[in-house]
Amino acid sequence: MVDMSERINTAISTAELERRWAAVRAAMAEHRIDVLLMQANNDFMGGYVKYFTDVPAANGYPVTVIFPKDDRMTVVAQGAFGLVRELPPEGDGLRRGTARFLGSPSYASAYYTAEYDAALAEEALGRFAGATVGLLGTAAMSFALVDYLKRGKLSKAKFVDASDMVDRIKSIKSEEELTLIRRTAAMQDVAMEAVFKAIKPGMRDLEVAAIAEQVGHSLGSEQGLFLSSSAPVGVSAVFGSRHLQNRVIQKGDQFTLLIENNGPGGLYTELGRTCVLGKASQEMKDEFAFVLEAQKVVLNQLKPGASCKEIFESYNAFMRKNGRPEEKRLHCHGQGYDMVERPLIRFDETMPIQKSMNIVVHPTYATASTYTWVCDNFLVGEKGVAEKLHKFPQKIFELD
Repeated sequence: MVDMSERINTAISTAELERRWAAVRAAMAEHRIDVLLMQANNDFMGGYVKYFTDVPAANGYPVTVIFPKDDRMTVVAQGAFGLVRELPPEGDGLRRGTARFLGSPSYASAYYTAEYDAALAEEALGRFAGATVGLLGTAAMSFALVDYLKRGKLSKAKFVDASDMVDRIKSIKSEEELTLIRRTAAMQDVAMEAVFKAIKPGMRDLEVAAIAEQVGHSLGSEQGLFLSSSAPVGVSAVFGSRHLQNRVIQKGDQFTLLIENNGPGGLYTELGRTCVLGKASQEMKDEFAFVLEAQKVVLNQLKPGASCKEIFESYNAFMRKNGRPEEKRLHCHGQGYDMVERPLIRFDETMPIQKSMNIVVHPTYATASTYTWVCDNFLVGEKGVAEKLHKFPQKIFELD
């Protein structure tokens, strides 16, 4: 038998997991919540499952977690019909803090399996039939799960959204988490350098982006997105997903790349830069200098207690004053086990900035002739930004 420790990619320490569980259980007691219910099917935006169990949801297969205030967890995930594993208090080398693992061969693409996971979750929630159930990440849960529970044996339970309660805990990073986040940022620095060394005319956008992905895998990454685009100088090169990365790069083209993969331990940062296989236009250089100033406008306001709404309004006022487009989507946000994690620096965010948050700042806008941006992660300290996590140079790279 191969020891499980040889298979796991950068496990979080048990002490760190216990810190998280204790903090959440204290909050549950304060809010009079008896049990938490969460579900995810991916490790891009499935952070609750990873945060509690240190095992990511992946491949589109649903993972459902029941986290009681006074007991170990139950996990429902991909497995054979009737699979029940009772785990010892110390876990099995992979799962810690979990009392039972229940298998369910269910698939979102097969509608008639929709209630299989829900039935097992109902079984695990049996003693909470009249309790208060806190839901985490309702946008990530299947309709079938909650609908089944509310119609069945938990019809008299009180369901509340507990996402904000947990978000305010997991958005503030521990020293162990920050160590792993720094490793992720350093990994992306190496990946971007490798891309700019290898890129050449005749390669497709997809082939270039794949270099970053391979470097990430070699340094402990499990999952991520690599958005890229090439275009002649003077054309807006708005990056796209793999489906839009078939263009063949020509001599003199610009190439823009966003690397947003997780690193060892599963935590995310993201790095974005542009290179030119020739010379950048003066317009590109001028606009890049401007986005660096726009980034600083945000960085100067990332202080503990700061209002995300006010930062967002200040940023857009700066853009309007300088004749650039206002942000209508998202230019700055937290990151952790979710690629996009609260707080969002936006008009609708209620969470304030706090010390030890991992924040990415990527001011971005497009015109008919330019796509201008920069993307880096920063650590919030006691009085403001304490550390720029990415060390890759902030410039347009001219690769003659």
